[in-house]
Amino acid sequence: MLTLLELIRRLEGNVGRALVGKTEVVRLATVGLLARGHLLIEDVPGVGKTTLAAALARSIGVGFQRIQFTSDMLPSDILGVSIWEPNRGEFVFKPGPLFTNIVLADEINRTTPKTQSSLLEAMNETQVSLDHSTYPLPRPFMVLATQNPLEYEGTHPLPESQLDRFLLRIRIGYPEPRDERAILRGGGGAALETLGPVLSVDEVLGLQEEVERVRADDAILEYLMALVAATRTSPLLTLGVSPRGALALLRAARAMALTEGRGYLVPDDVKHLAVPALAHRVIVRARAGQSGEGRLDGEAVVHAITQQVPVPR
Repeated sequence: MLTLLELIRRLEGNVGRALVGKTEVVRLATVGLLARGHLLIEDVPGVGKTTLAAALARSIGVGFQRIQFTSDMLPSDILGVSIWEPNRGEFVFKPGPLFTNIVLADEINRTTPKTQSSLLEAMNETQVSLDHSTYPLPRPFMVLATQNPLEYEGTHPLPESQLDRFLLRIRIGYPEPRDERAILRGGGGAALETLGPVLSVDEVLGLQEEVERVRADDAILEYLMALVAATRTSPLLTLGVSPRGALALLRAARAMALTEGRGYLVPDDVKHLAVPALAHRVIVRARAGQSGEGRLDGEAVVHAITQQVPVPR
């Protein structure tokens, strides 16, 4: 029988066959899945965002849907709609594409805030409420949303409440020259069609339960709280991390510890994930963002905080 670490390495290895040379990205996606979280992938087109989501779904043998968000999309296009059935004499709910396990919300910032907000309950409660009825979503359930950080024409920036629902914000980035050369030669990665499941749904759900058992000592919790408190008092930020953000960092850190084969947290688990887990939850002051020392963003500020807050010994 495979150990927990062997199961995780099997998953990462299979996803890595499709997304070449992006070990850290695959690790963060695995952390998001095991922590029952959602990912916001902020990157330029063509670097493998769809490949990552589809490979993850194929590796665990679950349903996958890609939703292309547009300005004219309605909440019902995502959630579903109730249709009158004359033969039955009642309205029957027809589920939308959200009713699957892995959802790729492509270019989520191209749709209206009303449609964006239709995802909030699903991401937070793993359920959808429509017409006075509640419909549970399948488990595991994970949303991977994408947005282009450079092209803003015709977009609607995600509000803070929506950003707060994403466990991690990550970037894939361009491949290294060696990896891109292999991709151009046709040997860069396995075709998605060739990927088969390497973990069962029960094994994934079991790993998610194991994450909750990862031990966090008081010293680790104090360190995490110090990082969060520093974002709330930083003169560079107008909005610090909420208690939900602190819980998200703790969940992600527990999942990271499990991917390292540990049943307990160490400071590096928290420090390593502080930027992807917290940077999208803060707002930089306008003057700080245009400082003479160069443009500052949430990632730069949170990274600086991780360097300033003492790490417990």
